[in-house]
Amino acid sequence: MKKFTWILVLVLVVFSFCAFGCSKKNDNVVRVSEVTHSLFYAPFYVAINNGYFEDEGIEIELTNAMGSDTVMTSLTSNSADVGLLGPEAVVYVRNQGMTNAPIIFAQLTNCDGSFLMGRTELDDEEEFDWTSIRGKHVIAGRRGGMPAMTLQYILERYGLKLGDELGADVDTIFDLSVSFSMTAVTFLASQGDYVTMFEPTASECNTAGTAFIQASLGEEEPNVPYTVFTATSSFLQKNPQKVQKFVNALENAYNYLMDEDRTDQEIIDCLKPSFNTTNDALILSAVKNYMRIGAYASDFALSETSWNKLLDIIDNAGLLTNNIAHTTAVNNTFIA
Repeated sequence: MKKFTWILVLVLVVFSFCAFGCSKKNDNVVRVSEVTHSLFYAPFYVAINNGYFEDEGIEIELTNAMGSDTVMTSLTSNSADVGLLGPEAVVYVRNQGMTNAPIIFAQLTNCDGSFLMGRTELDDEEEFDWTSIRGKHVIAGRRGGMPAMTLQYILERYGLKLGDELGADVDTIFDLSVSFSMTAVTFLASQGDYVTMFEPTASECNTAGTAFIQASLGEEEPNVPYTVFTATSSFLQKNPQKVQKFVNALENAYNYLMDEDRTDQEIIDCLKPSFNTTNDALILSAVKNYMRIGAYASDFALSETSWNKLLDIIDNAGLLTNNIAHTTAVNNTFIA
């Protein structure tokens, strides 16, 4: 009997210790669902790899949702705490009247991270003429995605008339029939005259001579909120300190990455764990290209001016049902 009592006590102690330890660990975890895995989000991975989240006492549990719809589902079903995705998704779900719709609490990138790719290499001093796309076939990506909408916004600003087939009212084929994940593959299979690509695919193709960088969409149309961190209002209300620590880690990572004294090898080292199958030279080329165009947001607060520009781009694409106020969709209180 005495032996049984000691065994019972030991079991209870072990159970209590495990329960307390697991509970404590779970309290520190932030489950992040990312729309895709990209060097365009470099500061976030630097925060993970350099231990800045750990320094703040939180642990990141990262999953790749491979789509904004899946990120939204993860947030609203409470299978993720934070979503990393394009802000247009927040506009769409709010236009649909979603209850407890995600709120943007930090901006990660502030311009389009894609590059227009063509089949002819430009001379070193040659500046791309956007009107030269007239009469050409552009593979734009999926309807409603920011790459396609931003490209449409730029091309129409240059007076190009876009449509499915060339004719009296269409001088440029704007192809929305190819899913975003297949645009590069389709172009490399000899379809279309132009396409947009993100890094490191753009640099990889440019180096290989299979497609050539013509222009940066981010340089042509700056100050567009492009990638953001979101969470439901209930999560933000219940976990303000955790969210603040999350933002603190991002700021530390941005400062590290953008330090003008940062060496090339240090840039590679702080990103390699997240991109271990990517060539070091491509990692460096991609990140430096994004630095050059100012893609990484220096201020994580999404301004009302930038928000309204986003709405203009969505409206130009014919996909804005209702005007979503900046104050209802964005919470900048966690930004210093």
